[in-house]
Amino acid sequence: MPGFAATNNTVSGVAAQVDGVFLFITLVGLFFFVLTQGFLIYFALRYRRKKREEPAETPYITGSHWLETLWVVIPSLVVLAIFIYGYLVYRTIRTPPADAVEIQVTARQWLYQFTYPDGRTAVNEVRVEVGRPVKFLMKSADVIHGLYLPDFRVKMDILPGSYTYLWVQPEQVGKYEIYCTEYCGTGHSVMRAVMIVMNHEDYGRWVKQEEKPETLSLTKKGEKLTENSGCLACHSLDGTARVGPTLKGLFGKKVALADGKSVVADETYIRESILEPNAKLVQGFPPVMPTFQGVLKDEDITAIIAYIKTVK
Repeated sequence: MPGFAATNNTVSGVAAQVDGVFLFITLVGLFFFVLTQGFLIYFALRYRRKKREEPAETPYITGSHWLETLWVVIPSLVVLAIFIYGYLVYRTIRTPPADAVEIQVTARQWLYQFTYPDGRTAVNEVRVEVGRPVKFLMKSADVIHGLYLPDFRVKMDILPGSYTYLWVQPEQVGKYEIYCTEYCGTGHSVMRAVMIVMNHEDYGRWVKQEEKPETLSLTKKGEKLTENSGCLACHSLDGTARVGPTLKGLFGKKVALADGKSVVADETYIRESILEPNAKLVQGFPPVMPTFQGVLKDEDITAIIAYIKTVK
């Protein structure tokens, strides 16, 4: 497509790994196809009955335990190898680097809104720096959507009321299309965006041109909302327990619940705790927190979560 980078597996390391998995599966399948069909053709020709030849008596064959074991063990090992190879690549796809730049994505009918860490927003266009990993933290404002970067071989559904993510590390400057992969209504086919990968110099100039001193960063906005919404009356920032558990080191921590279960304090858990505080009660704390349903907007909750991540 004119203006867009050609699809290849050099745009990121993950794309090359995903292509490697599919190539491995294809070659394994091709090898066994040629092997089995080759034997089939050979035996069909070698043991065919000639014209006017009297049919020979079929010999009594008892089978071979060695052969039976072989054709069970070999396919099992091949399937296991495919699973292990695929799992290792899947683990890479689902484990973003710790230094990845986090960009918020809000999908709605029928567009993508991208929010940068400094608070700037853009619609249907996101700019990133070549060689630098980027994590897209995504939520939906209405129905189920999807974010698919075909050149990078990554895709993830975007769900209402929850957070999902994917990450990429672009290694090639260019423009890459983004598609919605879930049927989300009549405008689904036009719900497309573009990721622009820029070199270091161009990206630096773009950041300076787009800087807005009056715009609060996402974490700063979250800090102000945490203070102004009364959160600090019940939750401390220094590790001490108050009416509610402390926010210090909360994100990513395993939280023990009142029902004996445990849950990791990720984005979805914190969002649920703000909107439905009694859904998962923390062990040792009373169910006294009010709901902020209808009080805080989605973007406010996103900012608060971004701030909580920084409270170490």
